This record gives sequence, C-alpha cells and structure tokens, in this order.
Amino acid sequence: MPRLATETIGTGDQSWLGSVHALYNARTVSPDPALFTLTTYPEKIPAGLPLGLVTANGLYGPYTGDGTDEVQTATVGGSGLTSFTLTFSGQTTTAIAAAATAATVQAALIALSNIGDGDVTVSGNAGGPWTITFAGALANADQPQMTATPTGGTGTVTIATTVAGGLDASADGRQVLAGFLVTDQKAPAVGGWPMLDHGRIRVDRLPVAFATTGHNTTGLFTFITSTGA
Repeated sequence: MPRLATETIGTGDQSWLGSVHALYNARTVSPDPALFTLTTYPEKIPAGLPLGLVTANGLYGPYTGDGTDEVQTATVGGSGLTSFTLTFSGQTTTAIAAAATAATVQAALIALSNIGDGDVTVSGNAGGPWTITFAGALANADQPQMTATPTGGTGTVTIATTVAGGLDASADGRQVLAGFLVTDQKAPAVGGWPMLDHGRIRVDRLPVAFATTGHNTTGLFTFITSTGA
C-alpha cells in the first residue's frame, strides 16, 4: 500500500502528524485565554501549535522554549603544536594532546568543576577542529567564550563562538514542551482543547518554526521530516 503522508482527522491541517497512533490518545487540556487573544490569533489558532503548561495556573499557552544552546569551535593552526589547555570561566583543563579525539576534549572539559557531565558535547575529527555545544545546566544561555593556551612550536588554537546562546522567551513554565494542539481553534480561547503529548511529529509541517534540540525534545516525541522514516 502507498505510504500515508497526510492526516485529516479533526479540523485543520494535520500533515505534521507522523502517525495516528498517539492521536487517539490525545488528552483534553484547558487553554489560558490571556495567551490566546484575537489580537495575536485573529483568524485561528492552528493545529500543530506547540503548547506549554503555565505553572502558576495550570493552564496551557504557546510553547516558548526557543532558547539557543551556545556553540563554540576550537581550531588548530600554525605548526609544531603538541598540546593545549582550554579555560572556561576561570577553570583550566589538564593538557590536551594536539591530536586528541572529540571524546578526549569532552572528557577534559567535563572534568572541570564548573562543567558537569552532560553540560557539553564535543564533536569533530581527531586533531580538530572541534565543535563544543553547551547543554544540560549550561543550555539556553550565553556562555563566556573559552580561551586556549597552546604548547609547542608556533602552534595555535583559535576559539570562536559560532552560535551565541540565549534564554527562553519566558520562564513561566511554557519553556518546557507539553505537547501539540490537535485541531484548529478560535480565539478567545474557551473550553477544553485536544493536545497530543506523545508520538511522531513531522517538524517541517508544523505551523511554526520548531527546533528539535536541547530541552525541546522531551523523550515523548520522535521528530522526523516529511521524508523521514
């Protein structure tokens, strides 16, 4: 049979659904009328809108977890480099070999007193360049740029911030993804809405831009593209 690419259960465009498996288990939640006004949503509140829970009142509003994880790179230059150290916010690693793997660089950073396990991930080839992404307790925030101290010959290690970290748009609870609105709704918000809180989501079909990294991925969703498996 041909593969089903679009779902049309309920009202609105539901092509963002990766499957209908979880759809029938959608739960009813109560929206916060103050967050779904006619001024913001003059036509409709679209199916597929990500939602978050307002901790103060137990109502749901638009998800605001759009914080950005900081990304820095370390690149070797010059000649004769034998080792180097990295310093982050006043703490310096032990010596790292010039030909170190990404795992070795990551281990050296995690050993610092101000970086915990899961707070950075390092990728790249042995010998660099290495890409350091801040996560965990250091996610979604602007981080000080590391510095490097090279040893050997005229070798250098250049640190650059390629993505500046930033805070979530709000801190009222909606920065944590709760689910996705199943059907189109009208403002002002009244009554209960069906919310999908687990399942497969086609991120490129959602009505708003959605990043699938960092704390956005709650473990309850599998994020895929329209051509994904």
